[in-house]
Amino acid sequence: MILPDEPQIQEIPKIIQPRNHKAKVSVWADLTVDDLDRINESLNADHIKMVLADVFHLDDHKTSLKTGIIMDLYYYTLQFARDNKFSKEQTSAFFSIVKKTHEVCIETPFGNLDQTFSYFKEMVLCHAVNRPPHSIELFSADQVRLVTEYTVNTYFRHFKMYKYAFTPLVRLDLSINYVGMPPTPPPTEADEGEAAGEEIPVETEPEPEPPAQSPQPDESEARKELRGMIQTFLAEEIKKMKTSVDDQLRSTEEVLNKKLDVAEGGGGKKSGRNSAKGGKKK
Repeated sequence: MILPDEPQIQEIPKIIQPRNHKAKVSVWADLTVDDLDRINESLNADHIKMVLADVFHLDDHKTSLKTGIIMDLYYYTLQFARDNKFSKEQTSAFFSIVKKTHEVCIETPFGNLDQTFSYFKEMVLCHAVNRPPHSIELFSADQVRLVTEYTVNTYFRHFKMYKYAFTPLVRLDLSINYVGMPPTPPPTEADEGEAAGEEIPVETEPEPEPPAQSPQPDESEARKELRGMIQTFLAEEIKKMKTSVDDQLRSTEEVLNKKLDVAEGGGGKKSGRNSAKGGKKK
């Protein structure tokens, strides 16, 4: 007996609100000693990407845009560590810092720049201050400055791009019910065409002219007038929402630029103070 195929149910992705994450030591969390040995033995970029594709299952990085972005992020992170002569432990920790920062960024389609940047700073401090088991002194003050400048310039300056590429689009559907009136029927293709200003051809047959009758109140005219009032009101509200969203995006971009300028200008001084505190504890 052959049973029919069961219908496949597509799960709707769960929208996660922005939240704070707790940083922790991440040496050997994503790249092991064997993985780094394979990467260090590579002599060209293609072989390094082949190793990364094998470790993180990125086999379609040449055909998939999202996977290709991830591959470039991982590759240039390792290239930066190699150019600055990081040790294996430092390379593994720095790779995990960038990888986990990206995961926090794309976990929600809503704005979470503050949470992501705070998590990145805590992750760096977990590997720059000797306070076991909560943190270890793996990076020096100069290396902390290099890591911070690199991540700010290469990742946080393109924060919106990563958010756009890896998070779903959130759409708001409005449903309005009036007291004492029947619910509004769902919009049809004809209604959507009218709202968009398009002309939809409709094939109709000529109808015979009705006999002359006394004028009576037309319900369709009242319905059209009500629909026009509703569309006008919705258009004004949507315009207000767009203006509010534009203002919020503009203010968020200004806050980000200020934070980036502060991070670039005062990263070294802040790291030096932390390292000095760590030295006193020793």
